Amino acid sequence: MKIVFMGTPAFAVPSLRMLLAEGYNVVAVVTQPDRPQGRKKMLMPTPVKEVALEHGLPVLQPQRMRNPEAVSELAAYKPDLIVTAAYGQILPKAVLDLPAKGCVNVHGSLLPKYRGGAPIQRCIINGETVTGITLMYMAEGLDTGDMIAQVEVPITDEDTSGTLFEKLSTAGAALLKEQMPRLLEGGVPVTVQDDSQATYAPNLKREDEKIDWSKSTRDIYNQIRGLVPFSGAFTFWNDDVFKVWGSRKGEKASKEAAPGTVLQLTPEGIEVKTGDGALWLTDIQPSGKKAMDAGQFIRGTSMTPGTVLK
Repeated sequence: MKIVFMGTPAFAVPSLRMLLAEGYNVVAVVTQPDRPQGRKKMLMPTPVKEVALEHGLPVLQPQRMRNPEAVSELAAYKPDLIVTAAYGQILPKAVLDLPAKGCVNVHGSLLPKYRGGAPIQRCIINGETVTGITLMYMAEGLDTGDMIAQVEVPITDEDTSGTLFEKLSTAGAALLKEQMPRLLEGGVPVTVQDDSQATYAPNLKREDEKIDWSKSTRDIYNQIRGLVPFSGAFTFWNDDVFKVWGSRKGEKASKEAAPGTVLQLTPEGIEVKTGDGALWLTDIQPSGKKAMDAGQFIRGTSMTPGTVLK
């Protein structure tokens, strides 16, 4: 059985490594094109490409999987099964129809909840306490295919998107390993998704990262941890972007102040008034500087109690 694996970020790596470790015949890997990263804008391979090259696998990196040339290049490998995990492009029908055993996807939510490109971040931002992995057959719609199996993963109050990505990537590889023998046999029983229960998790935009201090402490705390370690949440201080990488929930603020007002600065954090209480900022990044903890920040800052973050 010939398998083509399609994936891009670190989330997909455990699934690919599992297939290789278990001796499955992965004949090619498809991943997103190399992207410039860092201040020097050097082209960097995707995490999945790095693993593929370690194992001497052919790597395909089409700009658009919908291009006929990309479909033809993939078809030349004559896959019996295509496995995807966070590939990053919607597959056209021409690709979905290629393998006799179908195209299966390792999706980071309990479908039909959180269809889309940012299910892990959105789960945390929305304050969910449980999520999971859905192994599904791919269809032309956005994460609408029939479900093969699911596994739940709890979300703790300390989880960030980074820690949850790791938990779900491991759970996804384990679920895929469990189901692979059945997938190769074919005729797997499936569950049709209930579209009436569907919710969506679109890719994050700049406005999703801006802190609204009039919201509750809980909502802002969830927003911050849902954006770590990727983009980070931000506010404005002296008209400059002021990023927040870590926080902890405070008590009911005793001082009457407008939301966004700095109540106090200590080595443990910066206490800021929220819509219903206070939030302590523990890890921050002023404009033009590196990320630092609150203790480092207050030693040389001009920020004072009464400063208003906007």
